[in-house]
Amino acid sequence: MSSQNDADSTRLSYWLNWRVFLCEIWVLAPVVGALFIIWKYEDRSVETRANDDDDDDDDGKGRQDLSVDDVWRPCLNQIHPGWLLGFRVLAFCFLLATTIVRLLVRGWSIFYYYTQWTFTLLTIYFGLGSLLSVYGCSQCGRQQSMRVTTDRSGTVPENGHRQPFIEGEGMNSTKNRKIAGARVVSKALDSCIHLFQIIFQMSAGAIVLTDCIYWGVIFPYLSIQDYDLNFMTVNLHSSNLVLLLCDTALNCLRFPLFRISYFVLWTGSFVVFQWIIHACISVRWPYPFLDLSSPMAPLWYLTVALMHLPCYGLFALLVRIKHILLPQ
Repeated sequence: MSSQNDADSTRLSYWLNWRVFLCEIWVLAPVVGALFIIWKYEDRSVETRANDDDDDDDDGKGRQDLSVDDVWRPCLNQIHPGWLLGFRVLAFCFLLATTIVRLLVRGWSIFYYYTQWTFTLLTIYFGLGSLLSVYGCSQCGRQQSMRVTTDRSGTVPENGHRQPFIEGEGMNSTKNRKIAGARVVSKALDSCIHLFQIIFQMSAGAIVLTDCIYWGVIFPYLSIQDYDLNFMTVNLHSSNLVLLLCDTALNCLRFPLFRISYFVLWTGSFVVFQWIIHACISVRWPYPFLDLSSPMAPLWYLTVALMHLPCYGLFALLVRIKHILLPQ
């Protein structure tokens, strides 16, 4: 949905007024605060051990440790990781196919909208989640194979591998190369896991915000104008939340509250992106409440900014209730 401009946004007078100044405060102040919170609380380390019962508590700073197993292991031990892998692959294929169809029909203009930004972010989440689940399932199969070997031999090799009786210089060199390669892979895996959790929390808040604004604000406005609601529009503003809720019900990812900062940065980036476009080109605004020439623009910007709190908080509450009802 787009809004027709009543004023030329490329003119300097469009930006030099009190409405724009207030809107800039509502957008940039939360962005600065989000950057400070990330700098203060973010921890890029990922625990490489399995989950323990005492890992469910916060460290008092709003941070929760992330285990490697969290990204691919279901919330219940009775559920095989392959089920989560299968769901993520199907969800990724569905979201990717939807995006490709929209690209073929409407072109690159679909990325002019916040909805498509969030939809694409969710597609990346399920794509990366599928890869991590494949890795997790392979590790799970390897562990089961080692258990079988251990049960048959009756002994547990040190570090899971048999050690040679004599190690020469060549053997030490090979071993060192293997250790160095393993460290590189471990760092890359840690970065992917960290990014995966951030995308999960960022897309959760963005999806709730997108669907709430569309069905609560935009759709009633379109209904007055006899707007013809099609399947693709309903799919775009409903399947995203359904798929993410299903994945949330299956996975055991944490949801630290301080990472609302990434959600704020995501929305702030979109708004600044729109400001830059409209400062250079006089085009329609993607959503009527973004139009800075409207007398109600400061109120709209403040309302949407405040909506980030309940949107993220509601999803965080759902995750918390799930961990309470389904403890591992």
